[in-house]
Amino acid sequence: MKSISILVPNSAVMEAVADPRYMFTAANQFLQAVGKAPLFEVQLVGATKDVKLHDGAFSVHTDKLMKDVDKTDLIVIPALFGDMKQAVEVNKDAIPWLVNKYNEGTEIASLCVGAFLLASTGLLEGKRCSTHWAFANEFRETFPDVELVDGSIITEEHRLYSSGGANSYWNLLLYLLEKYTDRDTAILAAKYFAIDIDRESQSAFMMFNGQKDHNDPEVKKAQDFIEDNSAERISVDQLVDMFAVSRRSFERRFKKATNNTIVEYIQRVKVEAAKRSFEKSRKNINEVMYDVGYTDTKAFRTVFKRITGLTPIEYRNKYYKEPVVL
Repeated sequence: MKSISILVPNSAVMEAVADPRYMFTAANQFLQAVGKAPLFEVQLVGATKDVKLHDGAFSVHTDKLMKDVDKTDLIVIPALFGDMKQAVEVNKDAIPWLVNKYNEGTEIASLCVGAFLLASTGLLEGKRCSTHWAFANEFRETFPDVELVDGSIITEEHRLYSSGGANSYWNLLLYLLEKYTDRDTAILAAKYFAIDIDRESQSAFMMFNGQKDHNDPEVKKAQDFIEDNSAERISVDQLVDMFAVSRRSFERRFKKATNNTIVEYIQRVKVEAAKRSFEKSRKNINEVMYDVGYTDTKAFRTVFKRITGLTPIEYRNKYYKEPVVL
């Protein structure tokens, strides 16, 4: 029997508490339906017996207090809601408990921005992690010693698991279910919950918002110039000449401030502009390509797919209301 402890922190997203409970209890039913014994003992765990969420709109009755949990195989940290620093602060009492349980051999999985609470334990220092793409800049600023994997759906390292944004946590739950049971059970759960199993990237859903929470005014000016001139062909030398600094020095400063090289930043701004055009207009691939400053079709397609995980036509068919065929 595997013991699954779902932490119910203050400021938790209600669905991220209920869904893992649903997944593992349903898995027990799947196993029993084929003549196998149920595998999971699922319990809700909190600092208090009743945890109120979403300004009291919901109340979760926990099965156990953290201090009463003796041994557990897996702790699930749900996604948090609201301001992340505040959400971590109101749950700081859970941090030593998580550390102690990990040191006892327990695995820990964070769902979406639950990664902020997991990272606050210090257990992720020097390790890789996933979280919601919209919180990537804040996460990097708050936890510079953690390697955030851009666009990843699932990250696993040293008994620590994390997932990408929002509903991506279902893929992590399926991943853990397969690990604890088998592939057939995971596939059955994927079909039952209508989840695309083995989805590896959240890139198609990401919206690029350049990191500007830094104190390098020249880098900010360069970012503004790139964003204001996304239709133009912009070179690194052009930007360097604008600020009369050495190329090597400016590239180093730009990377430190934005977590992107200058070339990567230019490409991501152009691809973001192309994405908006594909979503809202009937322009064909070449028209959009020229609008964002590309003249080489192969280069544009290559960069677009690397950043979004989809080809331009796949992206347009996914997000534009009228499917386009070649």
